[in-house]
Amino acid sequence: MRFDILTLFTGMFSGPFDESIIKRAKDKQLIDITLHNIRDYATDRHQTADDAPYGGGAGMVMKAEPLAACITAVKELRPDSTVVLTSPQGRPLTHRVASELAKKAGLIIVCGRYEGIDERIRTLYAEDDISLGDFVLSGGEIAAMAIVDATTRLIPGVLGSCESAGADSFGDGLLEYPQYTRPPLFMGIEVPPALLSGNHELIRKWRRKESLRKTRLLRPDLLPEITLTKEDLKMLHEIAREDDRGM
Repeated sequence: MRFDILTLFTGMFSGPFDESIIKRAKDKQLIDITLHNIRDYATDRHQTADDAPYGGGAGMVMKAEPLAACITAVKELRPDSTVVLTSPQGRPLTHRVASELAKKAGLIIVCGRYEGIDERIRTLYAEDDISLGDFVLSGGEIAAMAIVDATTRLIPGVLGSCESAGADSFGDGLLEYPQYTRPPLFMGIEVPPALLSGNHELIRKWRRKESLRKTRLLRPDLLPEITLTKEDLKMLHEIAREDDRGM
């Protein structure tokens, strides 16, 4: 999968994209990441990429001309790629959205800056608009990193045989169950006996129940969106009774 990132600050990406899963995916040629400096497409000698907003107000707005030229140039190279804007106005990045993006041939991610981009860029070029949440960042670069990371994990072959995106939080709609490793006793807290039992069915049931428990406690809004089995419903009734007893 190809990721083309359009930004005013290419240096911000040198660390996150050269470590861990992203680096391994690049080394395996499962993904390709290309950075494009929007200023390179400005036509004046100062490489101006922003200007004061019409109507007045604080801050600056990213100019349409260099951004349009950059998008056009990249789109000519990647006609099958989808143009994505990073913006607080966009739809929230969720596991479902990342799964959808992972099926694309490629993404052209436009990193907003300052007070935003000239609205005509959204009108003429945007095919999607993604937000990390209801807060404002200094620019879209961190959002672009999150989009690449969340999407890359879902590309077949990226995660090793011992890793599974499906077991992560939100992979099946639930938060992930608690994780433990050695030692079995730490500061008076023991690893749950089910995990030490060697009984795979007992471990499976414990993990499912604890995923339901954590979701019910921390993100109850997710439960109505999930297709619950009879076993799930039974576990939720048990969890409710246990919570009522203070367990």
